[in-house]
Amino acid sequence: MPSFKPRINRVIVEEGAADRSLGSKILSSIPAGSIPIDRIACAESKSREGSEHADGLGKDVLHLLSYKGEFLKPCPGTKNYICCGYRILNVGTNCPMDCSYCILQSYFNNPNLRVFTNLDEQIRTVLDEIDSAPWRIHRIGTGEFTDSLALDHLTGWAQMLIPLFSTRKNSILELKTKTDNINGVLKTSERDRIVISWSLNSSYISTREEHRAPSLRARLEAARRCQAEGFVVGFHFDPIVVHDGWKEGYARTIDLLDTMIEPDRVIWISMGSMRYMPALKAVIRSRHPKTCILDGEFVTGLDGKMRYFKPIRIELYREISERLNTWHPDLGIYLCMESDDVWKNSMGWSPGTSKGLACYLDSRVVRIFGWR
Repeated sequence: MPSFKPRINRVIVEEGAADRSLGSKILSSIPAGSIPIDRIACAESKSREGSEHADGLGKDVLHLLSYKGEFLKPCPGTKNYICCGYRILNVGTNCPMDCSYCILQSYFNNPNLRVFTNLDEQIRTVLDEIDSAPWRIHRIGTGEFTDSLALDHLTGWAQMLIPLFSTRKNSILELKTKTDNINGVLKTSERDRIVISWSLNSSYISTREEHRAPSLRARLEAARRCQAEGFVVGFHFDPIVVHDGWKEGYARTIDLLDTMIEPDRVIWISMGSMRYMPALKAVIRSRHPKTCILDGEFVTGLDGKMRYFKPIRIELYREISERLNTWHPDLGIYLCMESDDVWKNSMGWSPGTSKGLACYLDSRVVRIFGWR
């Protein structure tokens, strides 16, 4: 039984959203009269509906709408740092958890838990793009603008998407989560080309900064169950945060990995240190006045984000990667949005370019899943 149960106190339905099969499915799963359901003409007519909840973010408001933009987008990297070439399947936005460092909390103009009910229609365009380029590996995931599984008991994203991607030998689908909401994942019969991954941190950061999120042990128990059911898993240490006893804190998380996870079915582990756009600082201070995530020594990076001083980042990555390599020497460890010299000084090697990192991660896909 998952420990993660987000509370939905209200539903907003934009015109036409209920007519889509996904919208109809979600609404039919809500017991009649259990929560208010408001139907509106469009987002602009009540753009701040639900904004009185959760400091204007509407984390208990489910908002069903049709999305008019592109469903497949490149990861928002920058030319100044090495990027992995991952692409985002945009199924919705915002998250019922409330991590102090999350960039989504600055999006006050788009509050609420937004679910795009035309996904099941527009996914065909995404699949056609994959099928049109059979010579390349398409690494695609849903966990950038929302948690991949936090609302899966309502949306059925996993049961919709896993069968579609599992049959395509030139793609993988990665579902990233902080939750243990894996019932929908485990109900599927397909395993090939699917990666279920978890965001991890030290227990200090998890308990103090990742509000409403399941514990590290609950996440890793979910990962253990997925592995036992035949899924390949991944992990993401991001953001790594400097705090008192950080070395011991991250070491204890790796010890948990050692006791609960089979390393030979881990496709990759990423690392990224705390970084944020300057405008987010005031939002974090206002919404999370007791946070420790802004206490470190930050400078403005080449992408305009505030980052730890380079020597601090190098120390963080070196310490954690060495401990991970002690657990298992072939985990596919990589850095998220870092420079060539930070790679070399912390990891002992560098892919050199974004293309080089993409090729490295593609090789991990081939090693784990094969090719064609």
